[in-house]
Amino acid sequence: MKSIAWVTDSTSTIDSEFALNNHVYIVPLRLIINNECYKENIDITADQFYDQMRLNDKVGSSQPPIGEFVELYERLKEDYDEIIAIHCSSELSGTFHTSMQAADIAGVTVIGIDSKVGAYPIREMIMRGVYWQQAGCSALEIKSRIENIIEEMSFYLIPASLSQLHRSGRLSGSQLLLGQLMRIHLLLKFDKGKVVVVDKIRTFKKTKQKLLETLGQDIRLIQDICIMHANNMEEAQSLESAIKEMSPSVRTEIMTFVPVVGVHMGEGTLALSWINNTPIHSFTVQNKVLEPVLQH
Repeated sequence: MKSIAWVTDSTSTIDSEFALNNHVYIVPLRLIINNECYKENIDITADQFYDQMRLNDKVGSSQPPIGEFVELYERLKEDYDEIIAIHCSSELSGTFHTSMQAADIAGVTVIGIDSKVGAYPIREMIMRGVYWQQAGCSALEIKSRIENIIEEMSFYLIPASLSQLHRSGRLSGSQLLLGQLMRIHLLLKFDKGKVVVVDKIRTFKKTKQKLLETLGQDIRLIQDICIMHANNMEEAQSLESAIKEMSPSVRTEIMTFVPVVGVHMGEGTLALSWINNTPIHSFTVQNKVLEPVLQH
């Protein structure tokens, strides 16, 4: 069995211990506060970031510098037979393309996967990929299976701040003004890597209800649902309770978004993500029990 290194970015939410035990290398995105640059989850925690965001208007993010990827690939090509790189959506960040350019500079062949998403689904892709690797799949076979996961995933968001969406360039000035005047709440989703508007709703309560109705269309095909939030645990727990009433057997997980999501969506943002799947069996990957995976 060939040795495989995994390269990803900090939007993947991979646990550091899991990464260490399974040859996963995480390159952090950058957070910018008043022109000061911080490595996400290394130089600043999520709590510290949100404290700073409340005090400062000049908050932003950027992809990792190409030199950091080049240096990593130079090291990995000496120690591994193959490298798989999986990053956040190329429609929202230049990280994937920077990673691939760095591989060319380092003179190493890298199997690149544009996840077309971020957060929980990337974590699942990598963890299931590690399992398939340990089961004897080649890197190309793993890529094919992960691409099938991408087709089966759903990811919906309720952004907390239209102003943050506008500052990050994801909402026009006219859309911002209309939304503020009408007190509109947006329901967004990932679609082929882009974040698109599903609906515009007058109240937050109705927006959450629309999100739960959307989940209900897939609920029979789902075993696990991830509830994500940007420093909004109370509403995340409220969503979890509603999901349990809808389907008591479904497994739920609450995850705190990485700070870069707060930069673009605002503190308080909520999201749901799930992967439609056909159960096979439970399996274990190095200190982590995983549940049924897709069968393709």
